[in-house]
Order: sequence, then structure tokens, then C-alpha cells
Amino acid sequence: MDFPKLFLHSSLLVLHFAFSSSKDTITINQTIHDGDFLISRENNFALGFFSPGSFRFRYLGIWYHKVREQTVVWVANRDDPINGSLGVLSIDQYGNLVLHGYHNQKVPIWSTNVSAEVTDTCVAQLLDTGNLILVHDGSKSTVWESFDHPTDTVLPGMKFWLDRRTGMSRFLISWRSADDPGTGNFSLQMNPKGSPQVFIYWGIKYIWRGVPWPLKSYADTFNFSSVNNQNETYMTYSISDASVIARAMLDYSGLVKNLIWHEKDGKWNEFWSVPKSPCDPYGRCGTYGICDPHFSSRRFECDCLPGYEPKSPREWNILKDASGGCVRKRLESTSLCGHGDGFVKVANVKVPDTSAAVWVSTNMSPGDCEKNCMRNCSCSAYASLDIAGKETGCLTWYGKLMDTLHNGVEEYDIYVRVDAVELGNVFLPSTNFEQNQCV
Repeated sequence: MDFPKLFLHSSLLVLHFAFSSSKDTITINQTIHDGDFLISRENNFALGFFSPGSFRFRYLGIWYHKVREQTVVWVANRDDPINGSLGVLSIDQYGNLVLHGYHNQKVPIWSTNVSAEVTDTCVAQLLDTGNLILVHDGSKSTVWESFDHPTDTVLPGMKFWLDRRTGMSRFLISWRSADDPGTGNFSLQMNPKGSPQVFIYWGIKYIWRGVPWPLKSYADTFNFSSVNNQNETYMTYSISDASVIARAMLDYSGLVKNLIWHEKDGKWNEFWSVPKSPCDPYGRCGTYGICDPHFSSRRFECDCLPGYEPKSPREWNILKDASGGCVRKRLESTSLCGHGDGFVKVANVKVPDTSAAVWVSTNMSPGDCEKNCMRNCSCSAYASLDIAGKETGCLTWYGKLMDTLHNGVEEYDIYVRVDAVELGNVFLPSTNFEQNQCV
């Protein structure tokens, strides 16, 4: 190729790239080919085709535009890669975003799949939040958004969400590997039962549990908040400093990570991750056990809640295997109902699994909460929790207590039901257990 032709060809490529990267919307008469991009208005995010790592397959995704290390936060066709560079994104005659591969221009490999009655004459736009939205051109209402269909990343402002009216939920599924965005083995989902909480699942087994609603508010880089009502339950977060680029994601290895981009170092630094400590795995110390990662005064991170003892002392003390959990002391000789029983305070813990817990009221004094639990012989524990914008709520547990631990993040006091003998015991100050007899 001679110089004039080479110059013209290079100029056209530059103009093509400049045109492609300057727009943040796509209409029914436009297409995005492999090599074209949508760039959000303030250049925060880009949408286009990419190949992760050494993979030769092509995917349609969204990534940070200002970050040197390509970091993908959303993938459209994660389980249907394109073999080649002839992918095309467009809006069809029904107003849906559709993705076609080189092998079939008639049947899309991915689509927003919104009903034709709603989506006729739509425009797609990539926002500076990283959200790709499909907007009805007439009513200007959003009929589809990528935030409703996350892959492995939760961005600031995105709701980790359950719509109680429709049953629709947003949850994360990890990549298959560092270079394969296909559906992986781990998921991060919200369990709305009892007091809502988030779990990391490995298949159908949960391996870590987050703190339940209500979340405490902290003045930190990541500011989390939560809402729980009859219509919806969700958690979301914001970043206190607008100049900070941060994200939360579920890694292919099953870790939930909060990451902050450090431009000077040219890499993502880990701000926080779980499961990490010896007490993070779900149910580490079994039923009625309590885990303390800072167990310097003992030889084992597991202990039993007051009024309980190891079910298998040999496995517990010699093998350091607490999977069997704890059982109530004096199970046959004393009663836990109406015979001088009461409650022992266990201070500063991540409360037990709340899946089977019950909110008696979101406006009840600690004294009334205690009386309510005392009246029900099957009530094994209670907690009085401050709820933002409301009064003190009363949360009660029935049956087994699982996954209680000292985690140093969201700590509350719980009150565990014990028999009269246990109430008469003198506890060492270092145990964090305090007696509280009920009359």
C-alpha cells in the first residue's frame, strides 16, 4: 500500500474510532460492530466487544473506560460467545436490543427480550453509572436495564434487590475462571426469609452469610444502606468520594471483594473480602456454637453459647472439629420454660442466622422484647436492634442458633435463653457473657 492510501486508511480508522467512541446511544437505525464502542457521557464506561485473557471468543460487555487495566463489569452473552469478530449489536423492529454472531444473522444469540407492545421505537443509552438502559422514545420510560441483569459485579447505585410483588431478584453469578465469563460455580443471593441477609452459594450450599437487615450506617469509602418492606428488599452502596473508582464483585474463586482502583500503581487494591477469616465459613462452629477469630486465650476459635456444651467433646477438644455443634447442658434434668430460666447476654456478635427468626415488632422496647420471648417456650434468643428512621425493633429466634460469631463489623448484643442453673453461674469477665434473669 503506497503512502497516500496508507494515510487515507489510517485517517479513516481514526475518524471511525472518534465517531464510535463519542456516542453513548444507539437507535433503531444504528449498529455496533466489533471495533465500535458506546462511551458514556463523562467517559466513565465503555460498551463493546472484548476477548478476556487468552480467549479467542468475543463477548459484548461493559468495562471502565478510565481504567488502564480492562475491567469488565457486565457481559451480555456470557454463555454464548461469538467465535470470530463479526458480532453486531442493533435494535430490531420491535425495539429490542439484539446481538447477532457471524454465523446467523436471523436468530440473535442474545436479546433484551422485552414485549413488542412496550418496546416499539426504543433508544439504548450507556449511562455514567455503568448501566445500559433501553428507553421508550415516546414515554421516555426505561423498559430494560443491565442493572436488572448483573453478572459478577455490583456497581455503586445498583440495587442488590428482591421485588416481593413479582418475585424478581438480582443476584451475582461468578465467572467460570479468570479468563472465562461463563456462568461459574458461585452465586451471591439475598435470602428474604426472617430478617433478610445475603449468602454466598456454592451450587445450592451456602458457604458464607452476610449480616442481616438492618445494616448499620458507617462513614466510610463504601457506604451501604438497606430497605426492607412489603414491596421490596434491597441493599445498595455509594462511594463517599466521587473521584474514587470502586466496585464490589464475586470472584470466580468464591470470594466477595470490594476493590478500589489506584491509578498510581495501575492496579485494583483489595479493600475488603470474604470469606477470609477462620470464622467466615458458614456454621463453622455448628449449632449453638460461637466463633471468635481472635482466640488467643484459647486453643480453638470455637466455643459454645452460654448454657451449651460440645456435643462431642473428643472431636471438639482433640480433633478441633466443631461441625457437630453444641447441645444444651442438663438437657434431661432442668427445664427451659417457667422454672427460673432467663437470658444471658452475649455481647458484640454477628447475630445467628436469621432465616427462621421473626420480627415481633419494629417498634418495641428491649424490656417488652424480653417479655415476649420469655412467654414463648420455643423462643431460644432475642435481640433489640436499632432500625434507621424507626425505633428499636424486636427480633426473636426459635429453635437452633447457627453461625454466631465475633466479626468486628456489624456487632449486636443477643440474649440467649438458659436454665436456672446457668443463670446462677459466675461468668468470667473475658467471656463477654452477662446474666440477665427474667421474672
